[in-house]
Amino acid sequence: MGGFFGTISKKDCVNDLFYGTDYNSHLGTKRAGLVTFDEESGFHRSIHSLERNYFRSRFEDELDSFKGHQGLGVISDTDPQPIIVNSHLGRYAVVTVAKINNLREIVEELLKQRMHLSEMSANNINQTELVALLINMGDTFVEGINKVYQKIDGSCSMLILTEDGIIAARDFLGRTPIVLGHKKVHRLSPIGTDELIEAYAVSSETTSFPNLNYKILRDIGPGEIVKIKADGIEVLQNPLTRCQICSFLWVYYGFPASDYEGINTEYVREKNGRLMGEKDNEVEADLVCGIPDSGVGMALGYSEGKKIPYKRAVVKYTPTWPRSFTPGNQNRRDLVAKMKLIPNPAILKDQRIVFCDDSIVRGTQLRDNVRTFFDNGAKEVHVRISCPPLVYGCPFIGFTSSKSDLELITRRIIKDFEGDDKKNLDKYAKTGTPEYERMVNEIARRMGLTSVKFATLEDLIESIGLPKERVCTHCFDGTSYCHERHGEEWFK
Repeated sequence: MGGFFGTISKKDCVNDLFYGTDYNSHLGTKRAGLVTFDEESGFHRSIHSLERNYFRSRFEDELDSFKGHQGLGVISDTDPQPIIVNSHLGRYAVVTVAKINNLREIVEELLKQRMHLSEMSANNINQTELVALLINMGDTFVEGINKVYQKIDGSCSMLILTEDGIIAARDFLGRTPIVLGHKKVHRLSPIGTDELIEAYAVSSETTSFPNLNYKILRDIGPGEIVKIKADGIEVLQNPLTRCQICSFLWVYYGFPASDYEGINTEYVREKNGRLMGEKDNEVEADLVCGIPDSGVGMALGYSEGKKIPYKRAVVKYTPTWPRSFTPGNQNRRDLVAKMKLIPNPAILKDQRIVFCDDSIVRGTQLRDNVRTFFDNGAKEVHVRISCPPLVYGCPFIGFTSSKSDLELITRRIIKDFEGDDKKNLDKYAKTGTPEYERMVNEIARRMGLTSVKFATLEDLIESIGLPKERVCTHCFDGTSYCHERHGEEWFK
């Protein structure tokens, strides 16, 4: 997916920028970048690969080279960024969290207008540079950002570092979050006088704020554009009325301590697990365990709802491998994923165990884990998943590295059943239908599970607490408020 952080102050911002960006590291694995602006030295940028290193170790040694009172940082799962641009709008840097499905169509259109792209990554178009080109087509930043909203099929949130402030623009349907923060801290200066430190921040994750003394101000709304200066925030474009924030934020890639739309991730996961535990009359078990990390909150809730003890029958080991899909080779990713979860035979032996996890995508990792649990003495292995089955690939956010819908275990099963992986998807996606039950039973068989059960869409929405029409659930049921690019009417 990716995440970003920006900050502006009347004092040096580099330390806040570095640590604030680091708190978005769980959102991406490919690249990271920092950029600052200083009135004397201008823009200073650095970009590094994260595929074999942590963000901190990549940037820590060069922090002294950054100067300025404002800056942006990004953790990217896509292209190298930030991009620095010279244009009629002035000189600026831009970072994005985006998935643009019609990238090549837009590029072909721009090339016909004799515009060009220079940034390439592995011979692919740099989508952040494409966003910058679209911005440059406007007479103002607001007009240019709306060009991005109108042209792209997918989603795009962005931060723009100008010479006189930071512009933040959230995706036109709010699929990805942007949150504003503010701090006002008194401290002793080096000469012993009282010094007021005041700053604003903007981030994909509210987790970035507490340890840097920022307080949450509010979420930026869908399609809203704001300009942040050291002395305040100006709304350049009011939020749109439509919203489709990604439900998978609360299921998987959101950090447990973060809030989106004012709703805490861990609270949602625990409530979702509690609802499932209260209703799960199909299993008798001795204990429940969460698959670290995103399955833990659900497991704690399930334990409370089912009234069985929570125990750590499997423990996560992460000193050397922070993310299971860090290696470039899929076989190595699978091996690393297995290495990270260490079973505890003393707790597993002769027990009927419910394991809670966030989702089943391909199923490879879960199948290997289940075999390990049985090998270490488990009598029964039941799995409870905190979201419905993933039946549809996501066209809006890259929350998995899947290149094809057939990488989803559900679609492979549907193809085996129907001869066509696109046939009767609505029936397989609806809880309780014969097709749904047959698919879930087949997942359990292929995984070697005693049983498997998925949360219902209704319980997930109830746990989130937003109206269904304000949450994107496309990957579960195929529904979404799609972007119809029809000019100004979209923004009324």
